[in-house]
Amino acid sequence: MAKCEVCGKEVASGNRISIARSHVSRRASRTWRPNLRTVRVEVNGEKKKMHVCAKCLRSSKAVNA
Repeated sequence: MAKCEVCGKEVASGNRISIARSHVSRRASRTWRPNLRTVRVEVNGEKKKMHVCAKCLRSSKAVNA
């Protein structure tokens, strides 16, 4: 499935709660997906394509080659 190759962030799951939020609220399962980008990164002197999340790109954990 979707996973950042730098930090390991992957799909998370949980419940979607109705707006009413009453005692008998309906709940539906949902997923949160990481914001992945396919980027050319230089690793050990060679360039390769990696799936990296936007947070790692902003914090310069993975630098574009």
